[in-house]
Amino acid sequence: MITSIEEDAAVVVRREIRIAAPIDRVWHLHTDVNGWRRWQTDIDTAYADGPLLPGSTFHWSTAGLNIASTVYAMAAPHRILWGGPAHGITGVHEWTFTAEGNRTLVRTAESWDGNPVRADPHNLRAALDTSLASWLDLLRAAAETPAN
Repeated sequence: MITSIEEDAAVVVRREIRIAAPIDRVWHLHTDVNGWRRWQTDIDTAYADGPLLPGSTFHWSTAGLNIASTVYAMAAPHRILWGGPAHGITGVHEWTFTAEGNRTLVRTAESWDGNPVRADPHNLRAALDTSLASWLDLLRAAAETPAN
């Protein structure tokens, strides 16, 4: 059973952001996989057959990668852990959400391992860091827009 990212993986990236929106709004945007394409411009496709629950799988594509992610753990609206293999890379991604009054602190940590990562950890770490920074910025923009 997977309960956290793999700290010993070839690549581990951590990021955080404060969002001027309540935790419930941020959580809903983040966990509504079928709605990701409305705000997450780095995502080409995204769909889930139902609500995200431990053991459920959702499918998405980004940067030419087709990904099937399994939810390993969830404690709404504070934490979700998902991951799985894609193109030789095993990723595990944790998101935590902390209410700070009417704001939300979002922290993310992701581990990548596998032959492609071990062959080029420097460039893949940079790519993952850029991807996570973009995801957080896009989440903030969507959550801070009143229409969302």
